[in-house]
Amino acid sequence: MSGAEATFVADVPDTETRAVVRTSPVAWLAGPVWLFAAFLTWRWPDADDFPATDVLAAVFAVVGIALLTGAALKLLRERAAWALALGLGLGAWEVAQAKLLLLPRPFFGTPQDLLDVFLTDWARLGNSLLHSLGLLLVGYSLGSLLGIAVGIGLGRSMRFRYWVHPVLRMIGPLPPVALLPLAFVMIPSSWVAGEALMMLASAFPVAVLTWSGISAVDPAFHDVARTMGAGERFLVFRVALPAALPQIFVGLFMGLGASFAMLVVAEMLGVKAGLGFYMQWAQGWAAYPNMYAALVVMSVMCTGLITLLFRVRDKLLVWQKDGLKW
Repeated sequence: MSGAEATFVADVPDTETRAVVRTSPVAWLAGPVWLFAAFLTWRWPDADDFPATDVLAAVFAVVGIALLTGAALKLLRERAAWALALGLGLGAWEVAQAKLLLLPRPFFGTPQDLLDVFLTDWARLGNSLLHSLGLLLVGYSLGSLLGIAVGIGLGRSMRFRYWVHPVLRMIGPLPPVALLPLAFVMIPSSWVAGEALMMLASAFPVAVLTWSGISAVDPAFHDVARTMGAGERFLVFRVALPAALPQIFVGLFMGLGASFAMLVVAEMLGVKAGLGFYMQWAQGWAAYPNMYAALVVMSVMCTGLITLLFRVRDKLLVWQKDGLKW
């Protein structure tokens, strides 16, 4: 696409932009790149005895055929460039490590090693994923509810703010990781200790942003509601909270990231289950492909939860048409 065409695309509406992207040559390049990577994987002999080479070549070929089909049906749209970049990256990794052994082993495995982990150790990975999801959802959910409740109290009650605000300023900014040894000493159950620290990690940003959102509500809204006979409960749940939802969701996103970081540390140091524990076990046995596989699963899990939270936000804040997209 020339510079003039790119300038034109930037000025046209979104539907027309997608039409231009669908006809881009990039959409037709992604499939052949994946097929070429499949050919190299299949025909170029490995530098060592790596597992699942033929399976990896088949996976590359299937993806290439699917991309070509998508290009023919004009379904790739703006994802074509990423599909092309991913195919080039995986093909370069395959050549550099599986065929030429350019990267130090065992710290850097091959695409075959990573695929073999998913094929042979999927049960342990899936069990670890379920443990991590359960631990994260309980701690994050309870911490978010606690943070919203504290934020409401800080924003609506002078007496509550007088007693709670100093405590929040003292404890809230502390990294939950710093409290990990103390939590494991004071709480006999490592699972409960991990949940408590994740609650703390998510509650602080949610409380601060909820407080900020409720304090920023236009007083005229409350005056109009009181004129119509609204009580305190109506003012909180039908006036203050809906108006503060944009900032509350910012706190929820921040709390999710903090809880996820705390989850991994807790599983590595105390909770003997989950993806963090799986990573520590893999590192102890120098099984670096297993560690990388756990990182991939972590990334997918966290991205999926963030996407779900964005969907909930878009549903509740449908009036925010120009909000951040994920």
